[in-house]
Amino acid sequence: MTLHAQPRIKVCGLTRVEDVQAAVAAGVDAIGLVFYADSPRHVTIEQAKGLAKAIPPFVTIVGLFVNASRAEVNRVIEEVPLNLLQFHGDETVDQCEGFGLPYLRAARVRPGVDLLEFATQFPSARALLLDTWTPAYGGSGESFDWSLVPSSCPLPVILSGGLNPDNVAEAIRQVKPVAVDVSSGVESAKGIKDADKIRAFVNAVRGV
Repeated sequence: MTLHAQPRIKVCGLTRVEDVQAAVAAGVDAIGLVFYADSPRHVTIEQAKGLAKAIPPFVTIVGLFVNASRAEVNRVIEEVPLNLLQFHGDETVDQCEGFGLPYLRAARVRPGVDLLEFATQFPSARALLLDTWTPAYGGSGESFDWSLVPSSCPLPVILSGGLNPDNVAEAIRQVKPVAVDVSSGVESAKGIKDADKIRAFVNAVRGV
């Protein structure tokens, strides 16, 4: 009998302690904090320190960066107890490595993007996070054509981009990712999470 692990769940772009508490109570596996100043979900180091205090052991704290300098990333790492880094810009493998923490590399998906070739550039990444291509960096709240995801990839795949409680189960069935990542799909406004939507999302994933 083949055992299929349920995908892990990350909620990204949290800005309030009550939203962190709601996500933890719902049973998510990871919390994403955005350190990209142009994002409406951006948090300062001081805000992040406060949010991190509400995150218990065994819930992964992920720091999201977009083309940040090495000094900027190190400054966050020194102050915030991150477990995992997520690079969402144009970073090379050399710019992702050397921080003493594992990392995820995001790929913005659209027709013509060779995800297999992209993944081979980051052999040290823990996983490839697939998000919808937009002209700007960061999440779009829109899903992409899941058929563009190759059936075999040299890295584990984390699926992001426009996921919500209504479509995540079908996304998992099609893509079979190791994890799913949601932000706007569980919000009432940008950066403001909705506890009921978080619970619905978790239940939808667990029900697959």
